[in-house]
Amino acid sequence: MPHEPIARLRALRAVELRTPAVTEATDFYREVWGLETVDAEPGAAWLRGTGPEHHVLSLTRADRPALGRISFAVATPAEIDAAARRLEARGLTPVRGPGPLGQRGGGYGLRFTDPEGRLLELSAHVEAVAPRGRDAAVPVGVTHTVLNTTDIDAAVAFYRDVLGLRVSDWSEHQMAFLRCNADHHCLAFNQADRSSLNHVAYEMTSVDHFMRGLGRLRHHGITPQWGPGRHGPGNNTFAYFTDPSGLVCEYTSEVAQIVEDTWIARVWRRTPELSDLWGTAGPPSPAIRRHMA
Repeated sequence: MPHEPIARLRALRAVELRTPAVTEATDFYREVWGLETVDAEPGAAWLRGTGPEHHVLSLTRADRPALGRISFAVATPAEIDAAARRLEARGLTPVRGPGPLGQRGGGYGLRFTDPEGRLLELSAHVEAVAPRGRDAAVPVGVTHTVLNTTDIDAAVAFYRDVLGLRVSDWSEHQMAFLRCNADHHCLAFNQADRSSLNHVAYEMTSVDHFMRGLGRLRHHGITPQWGPGRHGPGNNTFAYFTDPSGLVCEYTSEVAQIVEDTWIARVWRRTPELSDLWGTAGPPSPAIRRHMA
């Protein structure tokens, strides 16, 4: 008898990045990127967007730049407990929890690893913060993460069968876009030579906020390494940059909204006119390709 997914994931909540340059990265994400520090200690920082999440990005000191954990929102602690039981039934043992997470922002949750060693966190009852106004051209929060994988079919199968994500679209057999709510994707997988972080994307309230955000970065002497443009899969705007650690971050807006009963997944050809519907971005630079790898 097939197993059901372990939980119903409501949203991508936060991403942890590991970096040897915590101070420089914190300054970048706060002063340039537009997030706000909610907590900090030597070697670590927690930053929020304009939404209600306590933090959407945490930075932790490490010997080399890397992805830390990816955190998803689940509705209730009872669902966390059920998720732990369903993990155990699949022969997967949580590395932490279920129980109080004991971290900045609190929460009740569990953590486990996927087949390629990525650390995943499911959490409920995380502390909310008062939403900030959305007039400024700064991120609401994280909206998706793209992960490089050595086996795209196995990665998609795990996140679909275990975590209940749905495939929205494919970009040939090179990329797969998966969703947990109405947003076209909260995760995407890119077939690659090794498992690693490709990039983290931050939602801007509108295309006007998106362009004004690019203007703010330009005032800091920073121009996009790819973009601005509009992707075919997901229909979202894009502009890619690198942070002081060399990890890739993206501003995006207007991601396609999925109506479950009517959506039909497609396979997009990997052509310039579909990678960028506006035709403004040109091809990704060799430098951004290296950073994404």
